[in-house]
Amino acid sequence: MNKGEILLRGCRGASVRELQKLLHLVDDGIYGPITCEAVKDFQREHGLVVDGVVGDKTWSVLLSQSSSLETMLKVSKRRIDEIIVHCTATKEGQDLTVSDLRRMHKSQGWSDIGYHYVVTLDGKCHVGRDVDLVGAHVSGRNSHSIGVVYVGGLDISGEARDTRTNAQKEGLRTLLVHLRKLYPKAKILGHRDCSKDLNGNGTIEPFEWVKQCPCFNAIKEYSDI
Repeated sequence: MNKGEILLRGCRGASVRELQKLLHLVDDGIYGPITCEAVKDFQREHGLVVDGVVGDKTWSVLLSQSSSLETMLKVSKRRIDEIIVHCTATKEGQDLTVSDLRRMHKSQGWSDIGYHYVVTLDGKCHVGRDVDLVGAHVSGRNSHSIGVVYVGGLDISGEARDTRTNAQKEGLRTLLVHLRKLYPKAKILGHRDCSKDLNGNGTIEPFEWVKQCPCFNAIKEYSDI
């Protein structure tokens, strides 16, 4: 890939495929309308000029996000069968840092923050508990899972709701794409999907949810990863 190459609608080739991979699109190597809209969305969310043209600035942000996340992640020494998505059950717009969550969890008697990765309101991913260590996020399923959490999950009145910002949706998806590369056999599911199948029909239904967390259908949303 030529990082200095300018891409726009109508372009084809290896650089377009690399762009599509960074945007988590089907990498057919054709810069068509879907790729163009994905680029515009990315530019809009990162304060860039929204023109659908991938020049030096857009390339720089795309590549820096990818490389910084890759250096942050590592393969756990544990066997990982599940990647479980959570929310912090905090109100919309209330941001929390890893330090805040660590302090909250330790005050409950835990040894550390319960989650392995945290996605804050700005969409950035942060490391929580070391992935080599068993997390504390789903009773009975911690030994062979990775816990991922986004900050939010409650509306301003305290009711359960998907409060993810656009940046969080993008950041969470990017994180999960990278984690699936590290753990290709692991299933991605939400906390609520870990509830018991009370009627034994093979499906965890809303009346069976112990919690509504993460307040959206993670299995469906990430079925393409």
